[in-house]
Amino acid sequence: MHSAPFGTPHKSPLAGMPRLRQLMPGLALTGLLAFASIQLSKNGWLQANGISALTLAIVLGIGVGNTLYPSLNNVATAGVSFSKANLLRIGIILYGLRLTFQDIGSVGWTGIAIDATILCSTFGLAYVFGTRVLGLNRETALLIGAGSSICGAAAVMATAPVVRGRAEHVIVAVATVVVFGTLAIFVYPMLYHLATQHRQFNLSPSAYGMFAGSTIHEVAQVVAAGHAISAQAANTAVITKMVRVMMLAPFLMILSAYLSRSGATDPATDDDDDGEGQGHAKRGGIVIPWFALGFVLVTALHSLALLPHVIVTQLIDVDSVLLAMAMAGLGLTTHGSAIRKAGIKPLALAAVLFVWLVCGGFAINEGITAILN
Repeated sequence: MHSAPFGTPHKSPLAGMPRLRQLMPGLALTGLLAFASIQLSKNGWLQANGISALTLAIVLGIGVGNTLYPSLNNVATAGVSFSKANLLRIGIILYGLRLTFQDIGSVGWTGIAIDATILCSTFGLAYVFGTRVLGLNRETALLIGAGSSICGAAAVMATAPVVRGRAEHVIVAVATVVVFGTLAIFVYPMLYHLATQHRQFNLSPSAYGMFAGSTIHEVAQVVAAGHAISAQAANTAVITKMVRVMMLAPFLMILSAYLSRSGATDPATDDDDDGEGQGHAKRGGIVIPWFALGFVLVTALHSLALLPHVIVTQLIDVDSVLLAMAMAGLGLTTHGSAIRKAGIKPLALAAVLFVWLVCGGFAINEGITAILN
């Protein structure tokens, strides 16, 4: 780092004020939508159906983005872009405060092997079937695969900068998570009761919890599907899901390295105009998303229990707001025409992945459990 030559005037601390004033209208708008979504998410019916604040934020963003936002576009664009790019990365880093490395020990090597196998198989299926069979663009297929295989909307948002996905790609992927993740809340308990009633499978509450946690999209949806059976099932489901969420960081690094080696992240072909693609290397270079490293470091810090519980709780609340603002920003910049243009193919891919998660996921759970136990 070089210092400024002698006599060169240093910038005043107030030099950044015009930039801050430029960001404020958009930040205020996404902040307002985030606040509304968080308050709405406290509704009992929405909680029972696993509809999170992130989902609501993107829905509210789409609603405002296709009605009132065009008239505010000139003054709010900078802040909205900042929310969906910069605040997103900070939110993913702070997401590590929800996890600890000790969670891994709770499910053992069996849970880790199940989660890893389902993640890899689901994401691979999404990429191959989505691009080669359905003819989807690579970005949409990868984002739907990430949302289905790891942790729903949070995984979609974290993967978007790596694959350079545009807002419409992200919205479509999140929509599939909402549709089939919500469906899972009702389907999984029904399958459990059918299996126990007809005694086709010896499925204990703990086994059901591991199955649900390793295959259902969102954390909130996992909680809802687990509690529909028992507290034991819910606890196992959440721990299994948390281990799966922890695989997000290494997944992003591997995906980024693969895309770089294949030349898929060449900036010359990048259409990104909102800053979401910043920080990526040129063709041939290995890209390491810095926010993924931050995610791992924050998880490690939380695992050591160095921070007081009160501070951790407050930071998680801040993280919820930041992620909701990012989702609101994505919704604001997505027009209905872009979603309609996506057509039926994304839903078809998500449906195939859902069937795989239910059937193939159950087979993977049974097979790996039998081998390792």
